[in-house]
Amino acid sequence: MSTVASESSLTLLESGPAGPGTRPDEVVLAISPAFADFFSMTITRIDHAVVMREVLAGIEEQGVTARVIRIKSSADLALIAHTAAKLSGSGIGIGILSRGTTMIHQRDLPRLSSLELFPQSPLMEPKTYRSVGSNAARYAKGESPQPVPTLNDQMARPRWQAKAALLHLKETEIIVQGAKPVEVQPQYA
Repeated sequence: MSTVASESSLTLLESGPAGPGTRPDEVVLAISPAFADFFSMTITRIDHAVVMREVLAGIEEQGVTARVIRIKSSADLALIAHTAAKLSGSGIGIGILSRGTTMIHQRDLPRLSSLELFPQSPLMEPKTYRSVGSNAARYAKGESPQPVPTLNDQMARPRWQAKAALLHLKETEIIVQGAKPVEVQPQYA
């Protein structure tokens, strides 16, 4: 897969601690410590600005409000997505690791369960991220959407495993133990 360049750069401005949402029409997108910070692209070089723009567009197209937070204390996707769901007014959250692995979670599910999991980040495309946002918004509205269609490549794991491990190690190096989630405001230049 080739680089999907962004038409703009992404800056995430921290605006304070992330608290529980009060809007029942809200989906929280939680990003990992290195997303659009230490790293700027997924494992297959999709710009994080594109990823975020697509997820947020998918949410907004369903008429649902989106809020973005950063989890600095962990690079565990289940924890990131579950934290997003617990802080969301609707109880629905999305977690994304910097390499592109993604999960839609629901507040009342166990942490290691989810509504939808996208474990093969090398197979994610911008349109997939938009569909993830759309489905999360539909769950927030009380609907039961069909799961986002995903590609499956049995060779993706052996082909990308070493790079994924290195990216994960780098991401875990910037974890801030005990840090609370923070609200971030995406700014496109």
